[in-house]
Amino acid sequence: MVNNNKSLIARVDSGVFLLYLTLVIIGIISIFSVEYSSNDPMMYSLSKSFMKQSIFFGVSLFIGLIILFTDSKVFNSFAYLAYTIGLFLLIITIFIGKDIKGSHSWLSLGGFTFQPGEVCKIFTALALTKYLSSPEVNFQILKDRLIGIAIAMIPAFIIVLQDETGLALVYFSFFLVLYKEGLPNSIVIVGISLVVLTLGTMILPGYVITISLVVIGVIIGYFLQKEFKRNWNVRLAFIGIFILCMLYTQVAVPTIFKHVLKGYQKERIYSMLGMEIPEAFMELNEDGEYIKKTDPDYNVRQSKIAIGSGGFLGKGFLNGTSTKNDFVPEQSTDFIFCSIGEQFGFVGSFLLIAVYLALLLRILKLAERQRSKFNSLYAYCVSAIIFFHVAINLSMTIGLAPVIGITLPFISYGGSSLVSFSVLLFILLRLDADRQVLIR
Repeated sequence: MVNNNKSLIARVDSGVFLLYLTLVIIGIISIFSVEYSSNDPMMYSLSKSFMKQSIFFGVSLFIGLIILFTDSKVFNSFAYLAYTIGLFLLIITIFIGKDIKGSHSWLSLGGFTFQPGEVCKIFTALALTKYLSSPEVNFQILKDRLIGIAIAMIPAFIIVLQDETGLALVYFSFFLVLYKEGLPNSIVIVGISLVVLTLGTMILPGYVITISLVVIGVIIGYFLQKEFKRNWNVRLAFIGIFILCMLYTQVAVPTIFKHVLKGYQKERIYSMLGMEIPEAFMELNEDGEYIKKTDPDYNVRQSKIAIGSGGFLGKGFLNGTSTKNDFVPEQSTDFIFCSIGEQFGFVGSFLLIAVYLALLLRILKLAERQRSKFNSLYAYCVSAIIFFHVAINLSMTIGLAPVIGITLPFISYGGSSLVSFSVLLFILLRLDADRQVLIR
């Protein structure tokens, strides 16, 4: 049982909370530095992004306080109901959602606009945690594995229908938790193979891919020829895998790139690879010509210039010329890291990454000290989501990943992002406060 001599607030992990406060304050300061102008008489009005972010922070703390005084068993009891509500919100967004910046992923309630996909990350983490921690679930059974994968991937599929591929990719972070729970290595091998095949199809001509697959198939067949003679199932499996690889590279990838991905998405991916889009993947207009409508390198190029100009120690607070002069697009949201790199240089960037690393390590420590499997798995889900966001966002700003619109947790401007990450973390703090209680 919980030690009643300690108050609830005293049981809340101060390390996670202080690191959370540190990141949010860094975010507000960074947004302020981007917007600051000594000649602006409305500098401190509520219309400014840093003021709105401060209000979102206050709302997050208020919601967090409510969460801390909620019975910790509620999150387990209502996990499936919350997940169902989340899916419902995602579905109705397809029909009545609002278009913002090219995605149909926003809902308006009164004067408040939010992304259900951000909120659904919390509900998915709770539902997946409840499922995996259920005594009747044996994750070594294929059926139970497929159900776990479905819980994580159904929201991602719906979000893709909203033209918000970046947010949908975040749901793949749950595979880290599934892998920890016993997802076989073969899934990882398949995932890596798909990435290699996709990149190969994008970079190399079709005939080179075909020849390569045939050569690899012959080599593997040579080493497995004894198995082929002993077991027909092995031979059939080998032939089936070879056919699937051919269909994936010659049909699936070209079809997705030509008819599913939008022009700017293809341009960003090939820009990251330093290549022009091949004709096989181009979407033709009515005249049979492909017209490039955007400069896919512009965002990342300006981002690199801003970060690189900061040097080792940076230009100093409020002295970021690239970010203050709006050279970097989305510099308060997706590219907020640029303002930190430009003003505080390598040292400031390193310290920010160190804070994130400290937060992730602390969350993992919380996960390991839980008596309840539900608590522990939820902590792993939180760490996986935050890690995925940080890794992709930072890689995006320095050109190691395509620009897909993933925010930097607790720092990027946006009410949906800040509130959802705060709720995600405060639920963990509440569960950890009752870590001596065995939740089933």
